[in-house]
Amino acid sequence: MTIRLVAVSLAGALLTAPASDSANRSQGERRAPAVESRVPVDHSSLYAREAGRGQPIIVLHGGPDFDHSYLLPDLDRLADAFRLVYYDQRGRGKSARNVQADEVTLASELDDLDKVRQHFHLESAALLGHSWGTVLALEYALRHPTRVSHLILMNPAPASASDLAAFRKAYAQRLGPDMDRQKEIVGGAAYQAGDPDAVAARYRIHFKPALKEPADYERLMATMKAAFIAQGAEGIVKARAVEDRLYRDTWQADGYDLLPKLRNLNIPTVVITGEYDFIPVDIAAHIAQAIPNARLVTIRDCGHFAFLERPADVHRAVDDFFHHAAGSTRPY
Repeated sequence: MTIRLVAVSLAGALLTAPASDSANRSQGERRAPAVESRVPVDHSSLYAREAGRGQPIIVLHGGPDFDHSYLLPDLDRLADAFRLVYYDQRGRGKSARNVQADEVTLASELDDLDKVRQHFHLESAALLGHSWGTVLALEYALRHPTRVSHLILMNPAPASASDLAAFRKAYAQRLGPDMDRQKEIVGGAAYQAGDPDAVAARYRIHFKPALKEPADYERLMATMKAAFIAQGAEGIVKARAVEDRLYRDTWQADGYDLLPKLRNLNIPTVVITGEYDFIPVDIAAHIAQAIPNARLVTIRDCGHFAFLERPADVHRAVDDFFHHAAGSTRPY
């Protein structure tokens, strides 16, 4: 099933709109502070951050060379109704200490996710994956379906090599002449060495077509640049090596295609995408069509970072998803 969020009348908006900014700030002040912890994995540990109360949701960040910091503070808006469990995936962000890049594989990623689930005493957990995080969520759900209660796939990355090729073609067309400038930066010594300024310059180009509003784009770029600086050159190079390995384990593997396998999933699922996402909406639709009874929500005037660009619409979509899933004996 596919739905499209559209503008409502002024009267309807007054009845259903989220609280004002000042009210939201007051709610944030009353909300208990986030709790940080470490989850033991092998000879290292994963950084975890828990915020809110209610239905628990494990959040899987994208990249896969990023950490969870780009999701904040915007995704925390869901913490007024849900218990959000964030963690930095191994070798990235605050989970990079005592980790060698070559020890991180798709198998270790899935094992780490299971350890996070167990650490927070969740028999089964809702998974919210953003971008690359949706691939991780799907890979885990296919192996451990009884350990996943719900799937929230936000601005999903391609789930097959053919859809990846379609994305790359569309991406090159949208980037246009900036593609050459990006290649120049990526091939340069500063970028290869992990210089935060060079990496930030590359992602300014990469994400230029990914958000609809310039103000949202600038805010995201400021958040990401701060994360790159905090990560430092060594951390950036390590995370990039992890990304390369995960690509080899997934998109670059011969015949990589999760879509036929998804037809066997019996997990309530919502796929949330943006009307202007630089990953074509058709790619999100293929995932929604493959999972029995999954729902595709396309948010108007929104790009690849729905939680930042249209937080109220995302909150509404997630609330509606859990409401319908709770009231049905069939997959949502």
